[in-house]
Amino acid sequence: MKTITLYRPVGETELKLIEGSGFAAFPPRLQWQPIFYPVLNKQYAEQIAQDWNTKDEFSGYAGHVLEFDVDQVFLDRYPVQNVGGEIHNELWVPAEELSLFNEHIVGKIRKIKSFYGEHR
Repeated sequence: MKTITLYRPVGETELKLIEGSGFAAFPPRLQWQPIFYPVLNKQYAEQIAQDWNTKDEFSGYAGHVLEFDVDQVFLDRYPVQNVGGEIHNELWVPAEELSLFNEHIVGKIRKIKSFYGEHR
């Protein structure tokens, strides 16, 4: 099976929920979050974690970059969405499909980098 490596910037709360799953799954989206958006490159994930999560109270003024592998054939159902600059590519997974998405993660979710804001 061929896999694609994806990235996800998260704050403290989401990281603890992922840790609680044994680094095997992402938690359900909140009511006001209609999509789950993994990003396609580490640089973009780092940018969000550092520039946004570290300034956000809900994120605990911390941003973590997660890396994980997903079955490539499964990912073909989600077209790449560009949301700004050249590196700003992500997939939009509807919240109701997140459990199915989690089933196609190969191996564990890995924390590869952390950033901390001034208010921490």
